[in-house]
Amino acid sequence: MIQVYCIGHRQPDTDSIASAIGYADFKNRSEPGKYLAARCGELNAESRFALERFGAQEPALVASVEPRLSDITYKPVFALPENVPTYDVAALMAKEGLRNVVITDADGKPAGMIGEHALANAYIETLHLAELAVNPVPEETLARVLNGEVVVPAHPVLEGRVYIAIDALHVTLAKMTAKDIAVVGDNEPAQLALVSAGIAALIIAEGAPVGERVKAAARQHNVSVLSTNLDAFGVGKMINLSLPAKERMETSVPVLNCSETIAKARQVVAGSKFRAACVVSPGGKLLGILTRTTLLDDVRRQVVLLDHNEASQAVPGIEEADVIGIIDHHRLGAITTLKPIRFENEPVGATSTIVARMYMESGLDPSKAVAGVLLCGILSDTLALRMSTTTHADKKAVAFLAGIAGEDYEKLGVALLEAGMDLAGVPLAELLQRDKKDFELSGKKVLIAQVMVPAFSWNRERSAAIAQELEKLRAATGNDLAFALFTNVVENASDLYGAGDAGAISALYGPELPARLDGVMSRKKDFLPVLGERLKKMGRA
Repeated sequence: MIQVYCIGHRQPDTDSIASAIGYADFKNRSEPGKYLAARCGELNAESRFALERFGAQEPALVASVEPRLSDITYKPVFALPENVPTYDVAALMAKEGLRNVVITDADGKPAGMIGEHALANAYIETLHLAELAVNPVPEETLARVLNGEVVVPAHPVLEGRVYIAIDALHVTLAKMTAKDIAVVGDNEPAQLALVSAGIAALIIAEGAPVGERVKAAARQHNVSVLSTNLDAFGVGKMINLSLPAKERMETSVPVLNCSETIAKARQVVAGSKFRAACVVSPGGKLLGILTRTTLLDDVRRQVVLLDHNEASQAVPGIEEADVIGIIDHHRLGAITTLKPIRFENEPVGATSTIVARMYMESGLDPSKAVAGVLLCGILSDTLALRMSTTTHADKKAVAFLAGIAGEDYEKLGVALLEAGMDLAGVPLAELLQRDKKDFELSGKKVLIAQVMVPAFSWNRERSAAIAQELEKLRAATGNDLAFALFTNVVENASDLYGAGDAGAISALYGPELPARLDGVMSRKKDFLPVLGERLKKMGRA
């Protein structure tokens, strides 16, 4: 099943978190498990309070939606354990038309790869016949590799040098030890002499008959006898293929974790002599093989954006994702999609209101936990229905959700605001980062932060420090202008601080900051439109 991420904006507020949870839950009613509530930033104190109060699960933290190797559907993996004969690897490659086969260790983790180059080396080495040898290999396996049979079993496992008896017999016998293997043809005297010498095994080539005297002698001297139709040279070639795969594999094959980005994977595969890489699970188990062909596919994560519709506010990697839906209550921003999508944008106080209306219109009731979180999302963004952005739709949604959650929304609103305004011991730099958004207005990059305060005396006592931190934030983010609204719900006003071009700020709001802005509670409705118009007029002046 393709996972769809329901995710809010950076520095998520309570409405962003709540609407992601609510929308994912709503969609999963018809497509269970497909939609995942996510976030791309840390929870603030208010959001954490809402989740803990109603026992709701935190949305998954997603740092980026840039496609990763885990998003690729892999074909069945052709892999063999490291102790199989190289012969089996070659047979698999021939049968399936493969250029490479992954070799895994006892734990199923990739240990190396055998490709056409490694197999070519195995054949080339047969030119050095004096160096032929077998590593520990079951005699039955050796017989299978030679397309032969075990005539006299004696040693379950064979290992040692291999001699093809083409020299004078006494020369060959002088070289051999009790661990070695001899290859002979249709020469019974030579066969008997080699068996009597007490070698480990005798391979009779070219389909030559194995006489009863040879069999009896082999049993007496504990010598394994194998018979094959291959000629001596063929036996030499195939013995090299009896070596375990781990002796032939190349270990320089790249290994990528499934959490790696596809962009990085393309670079790795392009630089690999295999033109391929192994993809493993977080535990190191082999998941699949990544090739240049695999990477030709356009892989994108599917995303629904909640509580924003501007790329600058979206989760990192959004330009590489497939945005399939937007649910929002802000102004239209600059974001493009690959195809037509569901786009719901309404002038209501909170995105959670839109999600709650979906439940109401469908005849479905959210669970108590989801209803409670959505209720907090609306109360947070409308400051307990006190903000000028509050609409009849918000009030209707609050009544619907409060009934399910079993809450007095006015008391919950007060508790929520108090939780969000817990400023004790929090550095100013962190407070300004908590709820900030970036905008493009009349060709200028503008940052607007908002901090809720219990009284204006709190920020007035810190005005100089606020101005310094705001300038640091503006410079660090590369914005032309930065503003901070310190908002007091009780007094229905905000104190405005600014950083950037002093002349521009003075032209916009006068030479003395902070400035009291009566009736300004909403950054979106009360402050942003006015600022946008003033910047537009400045640009024309």
